[in-house]
Formats: sequence, structure tokens, C-alpha cells
Amino acid sequence: MIVRNAAPRLDFPADRMVDKWRLHRQDAGSFHRILPGTEHMVTLIIIAITAVVSFMAFNNARLMNDLILWPPAITRSREYHRLVTYGVVHADFGHLLFNMITLFFFGRAMEGFFTRELGPLGFALFYISALVVSILPTYAKNRRNPNYRSLGASGAVSAVLFSFILLAPWTRIYVFVIPVPAIIYALLYVGYSIYMDRSGQDNVNHSAHLWGAAFGVLFTLAIRPAVFFHFLSELSQPSF
Repeated sequence: MIVRNAAPRLDFPADRMVDKWRLHRQDAGSFHRILPGTEHMVTLIIIAITAVVSFMAFNNARLMNDLILWPPAITRSREYHRLVTYGVVHADFGHLLFNMITLFFFGRAMEGFFTRELGPLGFALFYISALVVSILPTYAKNRRNPNYRSLGASGAVSAVLFSFILLAPWTRIYVFVIPVPAIIYALLYVGYSIYMDRSGQDNVNHSAHLWGAAFGVLFTLAIRPAVFFHFLSELSQPSF
């Protein structure tokens, strides 16, 4: 998946806001710089750590077993670190590559937003929280299942992607070289994930994808409610 125009408009025009969430003109002006900013280091550090650890775990079964989400290890041994470390190991190179490419494009865009709203470590807080929240339903469902394991950053990456879509719903992204508006991709992604989660036809943790997407939307709206009205405004002005 490749994104085009990853620095969308964030006008938040004051005359389109409900009075309760009306932005001052000075504040609205500063929103133009949220996504196009130069704050990319946290995203790059996350990608570097994930890539290095994943490559190490490809050939180190003990390391993989120590980091992967294995519910009984949390239930019995209180190895709570697994609620985060499962996100730095992947099943194979393709799994790793897809997640990191997606994070590279959308993470760099969203890091500026979360840095402005929460400080220098805002994006790291968002990403780690997404890892935990997206996997909790899976853990709760399988907490006594010794045969269940889950790995990969897909839940957190979904959170980043859907947070981005709130801010730029008509940005074109390329899925297998096909250009698709981000909001259309989001609808297809959710529908497919729900179907596959219910059918259980593969070994992909679609539940984590869905919970990650939901967390990305809710977290973004919680720290900046005016984003909701911006999203509605953008939806009313299709541009693709």
C-alpha cells in the first residue's frame, strides 16, 4: 500500500465548526502545519526497532517465543510485556514489509499531529497504546488457550492509518497499484476484516485490525474533538 499526497489540508475553518468546538483563527492556522511537519524520528525509530528485532527472531526461536503473544504466559506468569513485544516480531518478511511500509507513510504524517497535541513522545504513546488495546480482546478470548499465539504490528498500524483517514479521508492510497480514496479503502478494510474474523478462514488476527482501527479513531477524537467536524467537512468536499 502506497500513499499519495500524505500532507493533506487541515484547514478546520472556524465558520464550519459547531460553537462548542470552535477554533480560534490562530489555532486553526497552526493546524496547516500539523501533518507536513518534520517530526519523523519516533516513526523511524519504531520501524528500526521492529525491523531489527523481527529479523533477529526469524532465526532465533527462543527470542520469538519470549516476545510473541502467548496468553497463558500472561495469565500464569504475568509476563505483561508480551502485550507490547508481540508487535516487534513478525511471521515472515512479507508480513514485516507490509506493516513497516504502511507505518512509514502514515506514521510520519501522524507523528506531527500527536507531537503537537501530546508532546515529543505523543506518537510513541499513541502507538504503544494501540498495540496494547488492539490485542486485549484477543488475549481475553484466548487467555486459557495454550495453543494460541499472535504476533505483528498490524493492530497499531491500523490505528495509525485510521487516525490519518480522519484527517484526510480523500487522500489517494495505492493498493496493489490501484488508486483508492482513503475513506473507501477504510470501508472495504473494515468490511473485509469483519467478514474474515467471523469466518475464521485464515490465521490472521483480524480482530486486532478492527480494534486497532477503532482505537485510532477514538483516541484521535478524544485528544482533539474538533477533528470530527473537520472529517465531516472533508467528506462533503470529495477530491480524488
